[in-house]
Amino acid sequence: MPGPIHSIHYPFAIDGGLGSLQEERDYDRHVEQLMMQVLFTNPGERINRPDFGCGLRRMVFAPNGTATAGFTQILVLQSLERWLSSHIIVEEVKVSAVNEKLEVGIIYILKVRQERRYLNVNVE
Repeated sequence: MPGPIHSIHYPFAIDGGLGSLQEERDYDRHVEQLMMQVLFTNPGERINRPDFGCGLRRMVFAPNGTATAGFTQILVLQSLERWLSSHIIVEEVKVSAVNEKLEVGIIYILKVRQERRYLNVNVE
């Protein structure tokens, strides 16, 4: 089991009651927030890690269809495996082009607890 988590909450926020950075103390939520950082950070956005990220937001401007969905599926799978393989095992990534949005469904296992988890993201 992981020890206590004291990480900065993603997205970045200020705790109004304390006037300090909002922290995340739940391990499951911490890993989910790490996944969101990987998915929504564009490569080149981080100065010291120019290859970090998946760039899922860029898919908003791509033609929506099965080709884009297939490309996005590979992109998400490779990015999560590359950057978070110490925390999760990605079992499955499903991407569907539905009208004007991409629906991304990720099934993963938290390595520390051996729990199956799900994360669903829509790109509109």
